Amino acid sequence: MAKVFSLSEAASIALHGIILIAQEKGGLNVIKIAERTDTSKHHVAKVMQRLVKAGYLVSQRGPSGGFVLRKNPENINFLEIYEAIEGPIEITECPMDKQICPFDKCIMNNVTNKMTLEFKSFLKNQTIDQYL
Repeated sequence: MAKVFSLSEAASIALHGIILIAQEKGGLNVIKIAERTDTSKHHVAKVMQRLVKAGYLVSQRGPSGGFVLRKNPENINFLEIYEAIEGPIEITECPMDKQICPFDKCIMNNVTNKMTLEFKSFLKNQTIDQYL
């Protein structure tokens, strides 16, 4: 069955994981994040390291180690996290990325452009603190 929208597993891990980390005052390790998101610990580790590199998390080693937020939850929005994993959201006019259209008016009525703008706006307005 076709889906109009699909979130990558990496983006899902990043968004859910950072909220779980924010909920835990002492931080959260890869194993616990993987268990709570029902995903591979290897994939979680890879995603969390990308968020460390992007400056959203701090990684602490050792038996009581894990990840903690580097920024305040109210200063992190979903768009930042999403784009740290997936790259910048591209706003296009044509759903097929065509430069030349054989029609005077888009037969999709620019719905993909509208959906992309709305999705980007939604992500920008959602901050981590709203989910604590």
